[in-house]
Amino acid sequence: MKTEKEQRKIAILGLGYAGLHTALAFQRVKSIIGFDCDESRIDELKQRIDRHGEFSKEEFGDRELQLTCDPQDIADRNFYIVIVPTPITEGNFPDFSYLVDVSILIGGMLKPGDIVVYESTVYPGATNEICLPILEMESDLVLGKDFAIGYSPERINPGDKIHTFLNTVKIVAASDAAALKIIAAEYASIVEKGVFLASSIEVAEAAKIIENIQRDTNIALMNELAQFFKKINIDTTEVIRAASTKWNFIPFHPGFVGGHCISVDPYYILYKASLIHYSPYLIQASRKTNEQLSHFIADETIKLLVKRKLIKTPTKIAIFGITYKEDYDDVRNNKVVDLSKHLEAYGIEVIFYDPVASEESAFHEFGIELSAWGNIPTVSAIIIAVGHKKFKALSCDDYQKKLDPKGFIMDVKSVLNVDEFKSSDLTVWRL
Repeated sequence: MKTEKEQRKIAILGLGYAGLHTALAFQRVKSIIGFDCDESRIDELKQRIDRHGEFSKEEFGDRELQLTCDPQDIADRNFYIVIVPTPITEGNFPDFSYLVDVSILIGGMLKPGDIVVYESTVYPGATNEICLPILEMESDLVLGKDFAIGYSPERINPGDKIHTFLNTVKIVAASDAAALKIIAAEYASIVEKGVFLASSIEVAEAAKIIENIQRDTNIALMNELAQFFKKINIDTTEVIRAASTKWNFIPFHPGFVGGHCISVDPYYILYKASLIHYSPYLIQASRKTNEQLSHFIADETIKLLVKRKLIKTPTKIAIFGITYKEDYDDVRNNKVVDLSKHLEAYGIEVIFYDPVASEESAFHEFGIELSAWGNIPTVSAIIIAVGHKKFKALSCDDYQKKLDPKGFIMDVKSVLNVDEFKSSDLTVWRL
């Protein structure tokens, strides 16, 4: 193995939202190469265009970022950072295909003294169980003797300009102490908050995945309580406001749980647990609770339509918001599509409005055509599914102009100030 004093030539494989953050952070202090197999992504980044809207052209910095989709361009590197997606299949099983492919690629060019650091979210043990054997097989090298591996989970919160890559502690782990020292030094050179040395790769893997499982479980608790409170006519938002007056209460709020992290990562733990014949009931129940929320919202909407005699042919409903989180344009794995399918099963015609979402992505991912504000027809109900600031800024009059006289609002995220609506005849239901 080479010593930590030797120059590390870095290649970052995977330039999605997390990979780009990492690449630009390193690019501030040293020359690196960014690799992605998506040629269109590389072409866009060369023009300083970030399709995710995380970075403006100016934020790409003064240094020219080296970008490529040709594996030969990174063959001379000796420090590989892997940040590729780890999604799930339609059956909710881990999809390791991206990790397998990139490990095969790196293994084919791996040299004595090289270090490979994985950042992708996986279950505890996956780096050693899945990635390492591929690296050794493809390279004909031996871990410890010829090369080292590490793990440093990406912890970026998409769309968050306060808690950034640079001011969030970086967890690092490695296959041996020498490699850990090298990896820690590289990340410490760019992360202002410094690094945390995990005792093992498995600990680092577990630390990352429980961050998201904890959020999934806490939101599930609030979703379950919100449905219970609805049945006994208690306003969940008011309950949270009251409970928040105690210092140790954590104010999680009910709502849809989508995206490619919080709603995905628990299935990696569930998969690993199944291999050792263990059933983590709380994690399973949390997933079930959050997944069924779209059923609950659809059913509650239909009940109100019937009660207010708004069922007609066709009954039109507008869903406001299709991104998986507020004020962020990513529509992947959102739960609003599930909600629309439940409504359509009742014969409802659904109109989608989202001034934040990418129109191209909405159509490409789901075949959804977003309506402009001026093109939204009169509807029987509006479901505010995502808490965009633009929805909060709309007035009572703005909403009323889009609704039937007996129409109502389903405020899933409690974004509206209900006191402002009390003086009108407009009914606001909130979770």
